[in-house]
Amino acid sequence: MNQTTYNKIAGLLIVFAILLLSSCKKETESTVKKPNVLFIAIDDLNDYVNCMNGSIRAYTPNIDKLAKAGTLFTNAHCQAPICGPSRASVMTGLYPSTSGNYLQLEDKNITKSNKASQEAIFMPDFFEQHGYKTMAVGKIYHKGDEAETFDEFGGKFAWMGPKPEKRFNYDPAWIEGKVGSTQTDWAAYPEQDSLMTDYQSAKWAVHKLQQKHDKPFFMAVGFVRPHVPWYAPQKWFDMYPIEDIKTPPYNPNDFDDIPAMGQRVADVSMMPTTEELIKAKQWKKAVQAYLACISFADAQLGKVLDALENSEYADNTIVVLWADHGYHLGEKNRFAKQALWERNTRTLLTIKSLDGVKNQTSNAPVQLLDIYPTLTDLCKLPNNKMNEGHSLVPFLNNAKEKTIHPSLSFYGVGNVAVRTEDYRLMQYEDGSLEFYDMKNDPNEWENLAAAKKHQKKIAEMKAFIPKKWAPLSKYNAFDVNPYFIEKTNNNK
Repeated sequence: MNQTTYNKIAGLLIVFAILLLSSCKKETESTVKKPNVLFIAIDDLNDYVNCMNGSIRAYTPNIDKLAKAGTLFTNAHCQAPICGPSRASVMTGLYPSTSGNYLQLEDKNITKSNKASQEAIFMPDFFEQHGYKTMAVGKIYHKGDEAETFDEFGGKFAWMGPKPEKRFNYDPAWIEGKVGSTQTDWAAYPEQDSLMTDYQSAKWAVHKLQQKHDKPFFMAVGFVRPHVPWYAPQKWFDMYPIEDIKTPPYNPNDFDDIPAMGQRVADVSMMPTTEELIKAKQWKKAVQAYLACISFADAQLGKVLDALENSEYADNTIVVLWADHGYHLGEKNRFAKQALWERNTRTLLTIKSLDGVKNQTSNAPVQLLDIYPTLTDLCKLPNNKMNEGHSLVPFLNNAKEKTIHPSLSFYGVGNVAVRTEDYRLMQYEDGSLEFYDMKNDPNEWENLAAAKKHQKKIAEMKAFIPKKWAPLSKYNAFDVNPYFIEKTNNNK
């Protein structure tokens, strides 16, 4: 064999070896299992969850079990205290001050507000772009999946129902001077769990977890309860005997030091007040119904978690459980969300990752906005550069991790709450303030905004308030509050 022939053969062997190694590398990359994601939302759930150590504790064994399997964030806050904009923020990764989505809106209009919202990539779409199959059932966006972002949607079933022909305990039309409408009511109804929306959603999710999926999946499951009406079968009420019901802290003089603008922003005249329910002897019954709905929802969650645990996906699925905002159950003379106080923005967030530390609690201020970048981080996906939240992976590895980022919650242009680990600042459109020492005053009863010793801290927290605010989207509205009616009418 001459040298020329030898060189040619050697060259071919080298090329063949390179191709073989490249093929092996591609095969290895393609066979690496991406983690699945089970993304579970609960509607209108405040911090009465047992593991959250709120003023009242519901029986929530399944939420508690999941929290122990990963990291529970006890100082997590929504970006808007009402379903539509809160869920829009979670799913797009944008603050309301960027997207313009501050108030209630239709899901199909989430990306119509401005250029930033138009360029946003919904979380399910982002996962689809990186090889995931996406599935959903129940309330993920405000009305299920009317944004049409999932490959497969299981339906809304009876949605907020079933509903009786006549209300049981509350209708604003029954009270002289009340204006507006609400689904708020409470009673043991219907007779069977199987008639409830969340029962059907859990059944659908269980079925999907029992199936074979040839791609990694992102499965979203949205439970409606404890959203009003507070209806659940009698057995859930029986868990909370009325004589054992405790009512949350209430101060009749609470509003004495709250600025007028703060009261205007939080006006929900169609909703019950604490004073009305005290007079009607219904306060304990309303709290009982809310707790019954929480336990019912917890039981449906348990079915889904058990199905995952018994499936082939148990060891390769990240679980995130969140609620879209909190809710007042008599605190501050109101039964409602739609305000920037702690009980309305503080909510549930717990994450179980594949290799994070188990059974740990973080008190750091975090946001629902952080879920999107956390999941892309955990799944080793590229960073979505538009995300305005921050990955919580460092906290999953060490709950004592500190952050320089407070949580921000918005309700209309110019109205914002800034929450750090120990303090809460609210600034309204007219510049008026509320400031609370949450460690010593968790009920927000003493507004310290004028106290000299807190001015430095207030200034530090003000620095996190956005300098630029997107105008209110013309697709946003909240037609039961005169302040917001005026804003939306001027925006048409």
